[in-house]
Amino acid sequence: MGAPPGYRPSAWVHLLHQLPRADFQLRPVPSGFAPQEQGYQQALLLVVALAGLGLGLSLIFIAVYLIRFCCCRPPEPPGAKSPPPGGGCVTWSCIAALLVGCTGIGIGFYGNSETSDGVSQLSSALLHANHTLTAIDHLVLEMVERLDEAVRAELTALEEELAQRTELVAATRGARRQAEAVAQHLQGLAFWRGVPLNPLQVAEDVSFVEEYRWLAYVLLLLLELLVCLFTLLGLAKQSKWLVIVMTVMSLLVLVLSWGSMGLEAATAVGLSDFCSGPDTYILNLTREETGLGSDILNYYFLCNQAVSNPFQQRLTLSQRALANIHSQLQGLEREAVPQFPSAQKPLLSLEETLNVTEGNFHQLVALLHCRGLHKDYGAALRGLCEDALEGLLFLLLSSLLSAGALATALCSLPRAWALFPPRNPSASCSGSHLSEPFLHARLEPVPHLRSFPSCRRRPH
Repeated sequence: MGAPPGYRPSAWVHLLHQLPRADFQLRPVPSGFAPQEQGYQQALLLVVALAGLGLGLSLIFIAVYLIRFCCCRPPEPPGAKSPPPGGGCVTWSCIAALLVGCTGIGIGFYGNSETSDGVSQLSSALLHANHTLTAIDHLVLEMVERLDEAVRAELTALEEELAQRTELVAATRGARRQAEAVAQHLQGLAFWRGVPLNPLQVAEDVSFVEEYRWLAYVLLLLLELLVCLFTLLGLAKQSKWLVIVMTVMSLLVLVLSWGSMGLEAATAVGLSDFCSGPDTYILNLTREETGLGSDILNYYFLCNQAVSNPFQQRLTLSQRALANIHSQLQGLEREAVPQFPSAQKPLLSLEETLNVTEGNFHQLVALLHCRGLHKDYGAALRGLCEDALEGLLFLLLSSLLSAGALATALCSLPRAWALFPPRNPSASCSGSHLSEPFLHARLEPVPHLRSFPSCRRRPH
């Protein structure tokens, strides 16, 4: 099958399509896109389950690390006034992890925008295709109504005017038969009339779902950004309560990141299977939803020289009939008007109707050609299989970076707040307090300060 113009499966499509797939019993599953088959559904659910497994392993690792930190650390010697060595390394590793998380958030915003652009291109292609199909139905209906009106009014009036000349009446009736034949041929060209599948409704549904998907990702990325920023603020201000709150929030965002990662991975894998060979699936689905014949669907979805135009015979017969009507009207004008001047008015009205019908007919021929709808098909595939898939991969990378950064931060934050110096209630008497932006590996020795009667130093 020929690919739509301008669309070729990308390297990412080929790479993801080659990944092995298995069902819940770990039996191999073909990589062809078959969402209605249970084995294929289980293969995609297994991809989501891998993200859940990653979340479980992350939580186990964090729990083991924190239990070891809380229960297995050596006791501090009595009278120790400085934090244990390595405190600065712990704090800076936490800061580095949060900065990596912020980088992942930026990648996530870009991926969300790319995905939205791809889905918007898909919706635009569907709307343009709906406009073409609607224009075909409208032109056919307009031409049929004009010809029926001409048969009922002008040709009937012309027969009454020329009743005294048998040969002229026969020519008029011949024009009537030709007009009725044209109307009958044209009605068979409105192939989309009465089809239950509405591209406009599909485009509206896709846009509706995409709006909520885009908004959900924006809110998730903003939540991750706020957690990272407030955690950095808590470390800078050495605010234990803020760091504790952000630790709980980091755990929540970690779960959301792994969940979104599973959905993104499964969607990317399924989309790559679809994009590796979309023609067969789209043809079968459209045939089931519309009931149209294979000749019509192959003509518009493939649009190559190997597939003939299924409407060519009707178009040829209609064009010949219109030409015959035109020649018959010219003959009637030469023969009848000199003897029957009153016949000139219906003849002029018929010629005007014929000219408008011929103009609409040429426009209909252009719309029925496969180039327009096949171009919309290619634009929809490019939006879905290039921009949307690329955006999904960036979102997947963003979720991976965020999950790794948050897991590192969750391991480091409890050790970091344990290194915070205790608050000195009498620090306000001297007008000074500790306000270092980040923790140091060890505290500098404090020089001997002169004591005042109203404020004495208290040991830490």
